[in-house]
Amino acid sequence: MTDTIFALATPAGRGAIAILRLSGPDTDAALTALGAGTVRARVASLRTLRQGPDVIDQALVLRFPGPGSYTGEDCAELHLHGGRAVVEAASSALIALGLRPADPGEFTRRAFENGRMDLAQAEAVADLIDAETRAQAGQALGQLEGALSQTYAGFRRDLLKALALVEAEIDFPDEELPDHLAQTAGPVLDGLSEALNAALADADRGRRVREGYRIVLIGETNAGKSALFNALVAREAAIVTPIAGTTRDVLDADLIMGGYAVTLSDTAGLRDSADPVEAEGVRRARARAQAADLRLWVRAPGDPEGDAAMFTTPQDLVVWTKADLGARDPAAGGLVVSATTGEGMSDLRAAIEARLIRDLAGADFPAVTRERHRRRLVEALASVEAGRARLGSAPELAGEDLRRAADALGRVTGAIGVEDILGEVFSTFCIGK
Repeated sequence: MTDTIFALATPAGRGAIAILRLSGPDTDAALTALGAGTVRARVASLRTLRQGPDVIDQALVLRFPGPGSYTGEDCAELHLHGGRAVVEAASSALIALGLRPADPGEFTRRAFENGRMDLAQAEAVADLIDAETRAQAGQALGQLEGALSQTYAGFRRDLLKALALVEAEIDFPDEELPDHLAQTAGPVLDGLSEALNAALADADRGRRVREGYRIVLIGETNAGKSALFNALVAREAAIVTPIAGTTRDVLDADLIMGGYAVTLSDTAGLRDSADPVEAEGVRRARARAQAADLRLWVRAPGDPEGDAAMFTTPQDLVVWTKADLGARDPAAGGLVVSATTGEGMSDLRAAIEARLIRDLAGADFPAVTRERHRRRLVEALASVEAGRARLGSAPELAGEDLRRAADALGRVTGAIGVEDILGEVFSTFCIGK
């Protein structure tokens, strides 16, 4: 890359400070042309920036010479006063000097291409910027520090160890090597298959932390779902009436519970209806229930089990509503709440938070935080299992299977063959990263 880029690294609009980031070979020349003069590396220096005779701003200027910078290139930051006119004047001056506005994610893409981070770490930068909860930030920081990359490096080490044994039998058949050397790779591949299967079984944990845990309220009409929804989100988000079938569509609310991001969904009462609008709402409710991470089966005293029983599992929570109006059979189990008086609501929140901790917390860093990772793991596992099956009969084909597995794992961190996925990864970034 021979061009020099710049971008606003702080949110657009009026603010106390606005930071313009620069990266590329002409960074120092641009600072000189703006009148910054000599700026010591990594020391904030107060300078009057100009475009010709016109003063742009008094700003703090920082230089970060490559390769020890974020992108690996010469970089700088202009800490300007945050008025729109100042930012526009500085941007116009940089364009006049031949710099160009950066594309989304271009700073981090350059950091990746210059070896400052791998692809999984680059994704973590975007996740950290988007993080809204402690759990999301913690997962992103762990990935940025290399936890996910280390996991995949371990997978690849085992794979390459097995591949070396297979290749030795293929390439050196006349040497004094142990008989059936390729078959000695079997235990290594068995252990790797077990590790990959475990990673895939745990795949939803990283996704749920990053994207949000999906909780859906399901039940009969007039079971009190919308009132409970409003009580959990602490605002009147859903319309509540005594008329059956008031809720016609899925209503979502994002909230934080126990330090985790949660998407809570209120749904239409599950019943057969001749009304095409209500019938569509029921269809959507059923679809949302099937895709949920946790269902709250909302029941009112005297309610039959109804259609909701079809969508629940023993892991879901049964919530009896309207505790202020009537009792339910204690033998039925579940939590008892009243959205009107607040009775039982703290117990319900505690039960949900306990489920979040059970499903999302873990001693090991998740091997999957994006769908892209899961797909590569599936490809790698299929190739490892195919190679394992061919060790004894066709070591040449087994070696090819194992190379495909190594390729799949390498694509997660960008070790090999990544050009086709760079656009997909970095297009989700904000401009200043």
